[in-house]
Amino acid sequence: MRAEKRLWAPLLVLVGSAQAQPMATADVVHEQSCAWVRYYTRIYRLPPEFVEAIIDQESAWDPYAVSKKGAVGLMQLMPETAARFGVRNRFRIEQNIEGGVAYLAWLKRRFHADWRLVTAAYYAGEVPIQLRGLAYANADVHAYVSQVAERYRARRANDRRSTTQDAGNQTR
Repeated sequence: MRAEKRLWAPLLVLVGSAQAQPMATADVVHEQSCAWVRYYTRIYRLPPEFVEAIIDQESAWDPYAVSKKGAVGLMQLMPETAARFGVRNRFRIEQNIEGGVAYLAWLKRRFHADWRLVTAAYYAGEVPIQLRGLAYANADVHAYVSQVAERYRARRANDRRSTTQDAGNQTR
C-alpha cells in the first residue's frame, strides 16, 4: 500500500485528488494527461503549449494511439526513442509524456532551441534534420512543422486570453 501511494503521489498532487480513482472517462484521462504535461514541462523547462501542440498533432490526446510505423501513445514514441529515454511502457500516460518531453528537451539542446528544427526532428528523426536542417525536402515534414506551429500559436493566444480574463475577474 505504501509503495502504491508513492507511485500515485505526483499524480494526486497534480490533479488535486485526495484518493487515486480509476480513469473512467476520456475527460479524466485528458485532465490527468494535461497535469503530467504541466509537471514534466516544468522539470524539463519547455513551454507546455508546445508539448500540447505536439500531442494534438501526434495522437489527438489518445493514449492508446498506435501508428502504422509502431509509434505509441500520446506522444507517439517509437520503441528506440522510448528505450533511450527510459520508458518501459509506452502506453502508460506518465511514462509516455515524460519520455516525449525528455526527448523534446534533448532536441531543443541539440538544435539550439530552433523550434522548427526541434519539431521537424521529433517527426522525422534527428539525423536527417541534423544533416539537412530545414532544407530537408519532405512535404510531410514541412506540413507537420506548420501544423504544430499553428496549434502552438493558437494555444499561446488562448492562454493569454485566459490569463487576461482571470486578471480582470480578480480586480472586480
